[in-house]
Amino acid sequence: MQEDEEVVVTASPDAYVLPTMVLMLGAMLLVVSIFFPYWGLTLHAPQYPDGLNVELYVNKMAGDVQEINGLNHYIGMPKLEEAGKLERSFSWLAIGALALLLMAAVFIHNQWAAVLALPALLYPLIFLADLFYWLYTFGHNLDPTAALSSSIEPFTPTLLGTGVIGQFKTTAMVDTGFYLAILGSFVILVGLYFHREAYKPLQEVVGEQGA
Repeated sequence: MQEDEEVVVTASPDAYVLPTMVLMLGAMLLVVSIFFPYWGLTLHAPQYPDGLNVELYVNKMAGDVQEINGLNHYIGMPKLEEAGKLERSFSWLAIGALALLLMAAVFIHNQWAAVLALPALLYPLIFLADLFYWLYTFGHNLDPTAALSSSIEPFTPTLLGTGVIGQFKTTAMVDTGFYLAILGSFVILVGLYFHREAYKPLQEVVGEQGA
């Protein structure tokens, strides 16, 4: 009696060239996104004809931050810089780690590559969730001793789109950095598809031989 024989023919190393290039492109898009703003907010009011703007990067804020802080002081809202201080402090390292995980995934020729790529894939959603948390927290923790605290109810500044805060109309939207991160997620999905096609057996032959 001879034991059953199973022969599995897998993809050649050349089959991983395309998924490797695509996944590394996804990693590059994530790293490049660091240098661009992810989100922006504009306050519109008659006394500010050009509006007041703030741009949020993963590691800093830019724009009319101090002017907006001065206005927020009257309603008891903390300074903008106090939001996400921890996240901004390690953002470069975190995004770098996501990129390294993607690069490591190209050397994993099985389904575990998707596990390594998952954090980078979900990163844009994590960013929006964290931003919404801080918008909600700041709008619902107003200082009751502030000069105009009684003139405004707790609120959540608009994450995306238009809204109203007191006499100000607000416009909030994602920016270049976030679009790059979203593009990176799409590229990662494409890379994982090609990666799966590469590691999936090309041919499996099972033969049974009897005595």
